[in-house]
Amino acid sequence: MQLLDGKKTAASIKDEIKQTVDAIKLQKKRVPHLAAILVGDSTASKTYINNKIKSCKEVGFKSTLLHLEKDITENELIAQINNLNNDNSIDGFIVQLPLPKHINEERVLLSITPEKDVDGFHPINLGKMMIGLPAFISATPKGIVEILKRYNIQTSGKHCVVVGRSNIVGTPISILLGKKSEAGNATVTLCHSHTKDLKTYTLQADIIIAATGKPNLITADMVKDGVVIIDVGINRIDDNSERGYHLVGDVDFKNVSKKSSYITPVPGGVGLMTVASLLQNTLAAYQAAYYPKDFIEENLL
Repeated sequence: MQLLDGKKTAASIKDEIKQTVDAIKLQKKRVPHLAAILVGDSTASKTYINNKIKSCKEVGFKSTLLHLEKDITENELIAQINNLNNDNSIDGFIVQLPLPKHINEERVLLSITPEKDVDGFHPINLGKMMIGLPAFISATPKGIVEILKRYNIQTSGKHCVVVGRSNIVGTPISILLGKKSEAGNATVTLCHSHTKDLKTYTLQADIIIAATGKPNLITADMVKDGVVIIDVGINRIDDNSERGYHLVGDVDFKNVSKKSSYITPVPGGVGLMTVASLLQNTLAAYQAAYYPKDFIEENLL
């Protein structure tokens, strides 16, 4: 069994980005600028945002955080988004999810201009990705593809079972792995909460991508020897430790790792790759202002 080390891989990507930013600074150009909108005071959301801000600093990006009150109206939030859409000094921005229940997330995401949608959630980016046009790929699926490439994991002709069909992870990664491309050409089965006898499908899989948010859903009796495991889940389990909880994935790591050829740990796996991919998308959005179209096509896909 070999760990798919998200921490090490993300660090390599950040180093590559930093080298590009250092070259930009030598040319006396402004550096890439990522903005984030945080609504409310969710501890988890604050942690995610702080990690992204820290990563921006590490690679030399400028970052801006707009921390808004949890009772902000939907129209007021969209007005803030429109300000960012029209700010030429900002290359890309994200709206941290989830949003308060009184705000329609779909309407909010639709209000982000696709050219600055570095999270890759806008339907235009999702649609372009589906038909193979240049687009910002959602950060987590992009991170999964990146780690498969960098560990030289063969996907062509393999059977990949994706467990979970969210618009953020499951559905886009199932499309990407089935496309005619590097880290593609797989035969993909998409399973979900209405799939009968999930074990039947996972036992057939050469690659399993688990993205359900259900702790330890995938157990050792559900996988074959030599399987590649990509565990997207990050689940908090309360305990008596000083922190009060520990993190586990959607896969029973202790037992499944004994049968797998490659596996991502939780933490230290896909989550770190997600942030690295967000930085890659932001750099590509920045470069769109300085490089010809063919460069952007090569770097967005």
